[in-house]
Amino acid sequence: MELLQYTFFQNALIGSLLASIACGIIGTYIVTRRLVFISGGITHASFGGVGLGLYLGISPILAAAAFAVFSALGVKWLSQRKDMREDSAIAIFWTLGMALGVIFSFMAPGFTPDLSAYLFGNILTVNTTDILLLAALTVAIALFFLLFIHPIVFISFDKDFARTQGIPVNCFEYILMAFIALAIVFSLRMIGIVLAISLLTIPQITANLFTWQFKGIIGLSILIGCIGCIGGLFLSYYLNVPSGASIIFFSIIIYAACKAGKTIFVHLQRQ
Repeated sequence: MELLQYTFFQNALIGSLLASIACGIIGTYIVTRRLVFISGGITHASFGGVGLGLYLGISPILAAAAFAVFSALGVKWLSQRKDMREDSAIAIFWTLGMALGVIFSFMAPGFTPDLSAYLFGNILTVNTTDILLLAALTVAIALFFLLFIHPIVFISFDKDFARTQGIPVNCFEYILMAFIALAIVFSLRMIGIVLAISLLTIPQITANLFTWQFKGIIGLSILIGCIGCIGGLFLSYYLNVPSGASIIFFSIIIYAACKAGKTIFVHLQRQ
């Protein structure tokens, strides 16, 4: 418990809990719509914004946020064109972001910070600004889902049916893609670019073991995400390894335990 006396760990703990809420909500939409590959493309494309921020001398996180939103909307727009397949659009922005990130980071004047913190996460880099940005995003996502939960559920399971109900599907999809991009970027300090998509999918996959209801998955995903983040942060501190890897490893352990427990329970029920 002495860890809670340190400011850096307090910031990391608050940030991880906020990230669990934001990713738990928007991640349910990702898993339900099967947008995991798109989200992975957005995650890696955001590295271009990190490099651009370092080159221009501005906040890499804010630059990554702008680049990620641009990439998300670009993937959505290109995938709707008849002359472009969705996986091809993802590949374009995925590789473009990574290439620009490497180029700009090497061209950045002066001292370049350790890029591994952006790639794999580092709890020491979480600051008050990151927490405020993540808190604002979490509130925005929560309010949006609270106000429009029924249209979002319709779009998640059947876009054609949603259109017959007069729901502006394209508008909702663009907004949700922007939320996905921002949730990814504002979680980079703790999870990192390489592993950010995991926080948007593993808790939801684990929750899906116990319920198929959209709201139920959201609630369980938030709970599982919080447990995974807290356990991962302690593991990261004691093993002195990147926080992102520790959080995802702990989350996978939770999934494996839940999967094994459910399998044993079902087996016993059948006997």
